[in-house]
Amino acid sequence: MSGLGEVAGEAGTEDARLSERLHRTLLRFNHARLAPGFPTEGWRAAVQEETQLRLLEGEYVEAERQRVAAWAAEAPEDADGFIAWFEDLKESGPGQHDPLFPWLATQATREQMDWFLTQEVAGEAGFDDLVALTQLQLPTRAKLELARNYWDEMGRGREDAMHGPMLAEMAQKLGLKPTDEDTVWEAHALANLLCAFAFNRRYTYHAVGALGIVEETAPGRTARVNEGLKRLGFDMRVRRYYALHSTLDVKHSETWNKEVLRPLVEANPACARPLAEGALLRLTAGARCFERYRHELGLDLKSLS
Repeated sequence: MSGLGEVAGEAGTEDARLSERLHRTLLRFNHARLAPGFPTEGWRAAVQEETQLRLLEGEYVEAERQRVAAWAAEAPEDADGFIAWFEDLKESGPGQHDPLFPWLATQATREQMDWFLTQEVAGEAGFDDLVALTQLQLPTRAKLELARNYWDEMGRGREDAMHGPMLAEMAQKLGLKPTDEDTVWEAHALANLLCAFAFNRRYTYHAVGALGIVEETAPGRTARVNEGLKRLGFDMRVRRYYALHSTLDVKHSETWNKEVLRPLVEANPACARPLAEGALLRLTAGARCFERYRHELGLDLKSLS
């Protein structure tokens, strides 16, 4: 039995190494294709390299889709049934009620909180850009709701209220210095998944489902992080990103379900399956992060229960 355990452990370590290499490669790819650039003489070679990376990205997403296919197939194709199924994911979905977050709220030290937040900042994919990419050519009603969501992300035109810079400001005030190398691959995988959905139009409905489930499930987690930061003595200038999302995303979720998910499924019931897959894949990626965070922080599930 010990020999089998050693083999399994070695296999798991090798799988982790492969996953880390894959997601660091895709991370660099996503940084490059999001960044504004200039024409170069080597554009043909760049396009050929991009094609290979997009194939690698597609193979990753398709493998992940297979993992949730049976569960996603259970999603109803009528609008009322689908919305009920989707909203239940807040209770039954992967990673929900993870004990990491009550622990962050009540027990984490400053050093432990800093490590967690560094992972969160480094793994941030840019919700505003993801929404902007996803809304292309969507039906009017859904497009308008994504526009309203985007406007909130952009601080309704006020630079000091933009959500992305708000997160960066928190990192600066806490003295966090996130680097790609010091971030666990699971955090990169989550960002890579969302970028794959948003960049590839064949995954449009996956993107809509993934972004919608972020809005639905984020308030509980962000509220716990805000509690932890408050307990550690930080004022609202540091906490406002998490404090804001613990309340604003409740409204975002309600309107996303009403104005985006419902009309899409009503117009075309075939949308239900990819919407469900996108939600489940985003939750699964998040659950992997939480498990890895607990491991790195030395948390025992038994002691947390």
